[in-house]
Amino acid sequence: MEDFRLKVFVSAAKNLSFTKAAEETFISQPAVTKHIRELEERYRTRLFERNGNRLTLTPAGSRLLSLAEDIVGRYRMMDYEMHLLNGLYKGELRLGASTTIAQYVLPSYLAKFHSRYRDIRLTLINGNSAVIEQALLRQNIDLGFVEGQSRQAGLKYTPFMRDELVAVVAAGSSMASADEIGLDRLREIPLVLRENGSGTLDVIREALAERGLAADSLNVQMQLGSTESIKRYLENADAMGIVSIRSVDRELKAGTLKVIEIPELSMPRQFAYVQRPGKESPLVELFLNYSSFGTETDTI
Repeated sequence: MEDFRLKVFVSAAKNLSFTKAAEETFISQPAVTKHIRELEERYRTRLFERNGNRLTLTPAGSRLLSLAEDIVGRYRMMDYEMHLLNGLYKGELRLGASTTIAQYVLPSYLAKFHSRYRDIRLTLINGNSAVIEQALLRQNIDLGFVEGQSRQAGLKYTPFMRDELVAVVAAGSSMASADEIGLDRLREIPLVLRENGSGTLDVIREALAERGLAADSLNVQMQLGSTESIKRYLENADAMGIVSIRSVDRELKAGTLKVIEIPELSMPRQFAYVQRPGKESPLVELFLNYSSFGTETDTI
């Protein structure tokens, strides 16, 4: 059956950390070291080099990683399909989602899926769209979910949900008395936006470009790594944020944030799930089918 040492090695090689490998494989760090040493003895070559606190792969380690990823992936698929012959749904599904989707869209889908398939272990990482695309290309995840318009070569994108970006301010802000503003006023207002690489910022830039404006013409006071950070910042600053309408539903109902319309600036977008080309993992297909992804029936 599967050589557990290879699974440990793949985790250590991808993270370049024995500590993270121990966490991911639920063993101690000395056990990780033992498994790696056994592989090095078996193949009579070093797999890692350590320079101070920095861990790097040797050429042999890089080659083994390429081979081991394929082997571990095939074992995962074999394990799932053999259990399926007995009517059992077992295995591990690794998901990755950009921040907005991970926080405001996927949790309800994950809860429903888990209640139906309790023997399938779900893991979810989140980061901006660029991070998720790279994780999928490196086979760190099985399925990705991203926002924005950018597309990475070598990946397949399927829109599944519509979204819209809106400008918001705190209810107590000096700007809250206005219901709408023009583009000239937008350029004067202190703004807090998402970081470079985020799908949200890509959409803002493209919407501005359609109006002949550059993003650097805005008065960007700060860039933050999550929508939650932006919302908390707005609670303590006289500034404006531009975020997904889905992310401020509770705040709008509670009256702590207010949407300020910008009639000249339309910022619709689509959420998409992302796959590698070729035959898909049965677990990915099961999740997509159960969650009814693949159709753009959801409205805002």
